[in-house]
Amino acid sequence: MEDAVCQLLENKEDISQYGIARFFTEYFNSVCQGTHILFREFSFIQATPHNRASFLRAFWRCFRSVGKNGDLLTMKEYHCLLQLLCPDFPLELTQKAARIVLMDDAMDCLMSFSDFLFAFQIQFYYSEFLESVAAIYQDLLSGKNPKTVIVPTSSSGQHRQRPTLCEASMLEGVEASLFSQCLENLCDRHKYSCPPPALVKEVLSNVQRLTFYGFLVALSKHHGINQALGALPDKGDLMHDPAMDEELERLLAQIPGLVNSVTASPEVSCLPSRTPHRAGFSWRPLHHARKVDTESDGSTEETDESET
Repeated sequence: MEDAVCQLLENKEDISQYGIARFFTEYFNSVCQGTHILFREFSFIQATPHNRASFLRAFWRCFRSVGKNGDLLTMKEYHCLLQLLCPDFPLELTQKAARIVLMDDAMDCLMSFSDFLFAFQIQFYYSEFLESVAAIYQDLLSGKNPKTVIVPTSSSGQHRQRPTLCEASMLEGVEASLFSQCLENLCDRHKYSCPPPALVKEVLSNVQRLTFYGFLVALSKHHGINQALGALPDKGDLMHDPAMDEELERLLAQIPGLVNSVTASPEVSCLPSRTPHRAGFSWRPLHHARKVDTESDGSTEETDESET
């Protein structure tokens, strides 16, 4: 609501032509559809669980053609895609997601879209929880008694350095039962989003020992955790989005001369669906275009389209 009022005040001259009632209707329709996070600042897209889930869904829908085509990209290339939707998206988060996939491989190695997407989902949606998990893991790895391990409840563990992928850590890790006990306490007390405790316990019950990144890999590949989060389809359905395909075909059919090329080219799904989002809430891109004008060469074009 606070953001809606801010948008109303900052764009009141444009909104006065259409009316406040229509503005709020279209704003909250965009929130329900999950398109309100497009081209917004990072502080906004991470502000609520709904915003985070909406951003994950938007990233998948806009760039699923990368997976369809079987393309493999580097961490930096995936970061560029993220910045197309959020210009100030932090590189550190992308690097952490890539590390879940690459483990001890070099950070410039190639990754499939599905591998990166599910790792990114865990890292982005549960970022505060994972920082607390890293602090607990480091304490257990250093030999502390589980009864004396401090379970972070909010931001107390967020600035702790993550465990390094040294050889000893990779081979030994920590005892899963002790780790599970600490994480159970963390889930009960943590103020931010965390995976369902029963599913976390299920992940840890399948092994005797595990490493920190082994735990993150298991979370990213767990079917139940993906379903509980609800932002992405199952891996088998990742390349299918009939609603988006139908919308793109409808929009492109309205453009003279493109019908034949669309029919002939399966690459149509790679086009980010900025037009329908703008139609859903016309003032959001207009406002954001002014904010990112110094960051994107395409913002001038976007502003011109919104004003016509």
